[in-house]
Amino acid sequence: MNNRRSFLRKTFLTAGTLSIGSLFNKTLAEDISNAFKELNQLDPLAASENEDLWARIQQAYTTSSSIINLNNGGVSPQPKVVQDAANRYYAYSNEAPSYYMWRILDQGREPLRAKLADLAGVSPDEIAINRNTTEAINTVIFGLDLKAGDEVVLTKYDYPNMINAWKQRERRDGIKLVWLDFDIPMESNTEVISKFRQAITPRTRVFHITQMINWTGHIMPAKQLCAMARENGILSVVDGAHTFGHLNFKVSDLGCDFFGTSLHKWLCAPFGTGMLYIRKGKIKDVWPLLASPETQTDNIRKFENIGTRSFATEQAIGSAIDFHNAIGIERKEARLKYLKAYWVNKVKGLDKVKFYTSTSPELSGALFNFGIEGMDAGPVHNFLFRNYKIHTSPIKWENVNGPRITPHVYTKKYDLDRLVEAIHELSKA
Repeated sequence: MNNRRSFLRKTFLTAGTLSIGSLFNKTLAEDISNAFKELNQLDPLAASENEDLWARIQQAYTTSSSIINLNNGGVSPQPKVVQDAANRYYAYSNEAPSYYMWRILDQGREPLRAKLADLAGVSPDEIAINRNTTEAINTVIFGLDLKAGDEVVLTKYDYPNMINAWKQRERRDGIKLVWLDFDIPMESNTEVISKFRQAITPRTRVFHITQMINWTGHIMPAKQLCAMARENGILSVVDGAHTFGHLNFKVSDLGCDFFGTSLHKWLCAPFGTGMLYIRKGKIKDVWPLLASPETQTDNIRKFENIGTRSFATEQAIGSAIDFHNAIGIERKEARLKYLKAYWVNKVKGLDKVKFYTSTSPELSGALFNFGIEGMDAGPVHNFLFRNYKIHTSPIKWENVNGPRITPHVYTKKYDLDRLVEAIHELSKA
């Protein structure tokens, strides 16, 4: 696995697999490649603090210079090489759509599946390529054979699209939803593990686990919860929308039965790309959202029968994976956590400033939520954009009431200094 990863990086850096020569000009392209080489010679901690290297890597992105985008948790921009790949495949498709799309580009799906599986640490026969986390997890929610009285354990801080899907199954099939609530910020996972354990009854069939809470960025103990589920004969469904390409783990590490993620978030793949993992032995037990031939009962590809799709965006996922691997997930996670800590430590303890996320590096990544006492999330969000052109995501959900801040690897410390300046101003208002 390490040799394969090293090969991918060397290929990216030397052979131009990502067509990096198309970035702006040859000199800049060579400098970005050299920055990747130098970055990979450093340990994660040293790499996370090297502003010169990250400034050079930031040139691979085409982000706005007039807006400070700190809502990368919603959807992240793609590096120029990924944009170029998608545009190239799109133009190629238009030369003779039915020929190039179905007979040429569609043949790249299996190599891409293998590439995604390698990144996830699972078998290609357990990976379906789709459009986002909602599609992936809803496929499982609506595909499982559950009957009236069967219980599903989930939390009040799960993602709305998943909550609504489970509620629809509750209305339609009479299953029982068991809701868990937590103190915010969550400063340990002891309470989480204990509450999931206490919720188990003889009728419990599913644990719905959000690996990173999208409202706050809290990292849930997914591996421990999946192990608990397995010990009790319970299925584990993991929503990994904010962890894949963000945290250093493999899907295989979790021991889950089902996992869904959006590739257009932290992996920086084209918009509307996602991935569904189903443990091999469970594929036959899940009905696809869209009908498939009976011959595909135990084939992961039965979840990909959606008719005509965008082959261009799908095939460009490969370029995003190569870019991601060139950085290295250890260094990427370290950088993202460094950026979070950089601004959080500068506003910690300010009057009126409250945190809805733990500052512990074990319990949060780049995604973090803060609030201002006496102000709702919306007005704080509006102030940041109106006065500082800082784009965030205002969150008012359960006991959370503040803007969500999500930097990415292209985010500059200057951008975060502006955020700190704005928060200081808010704390004095």
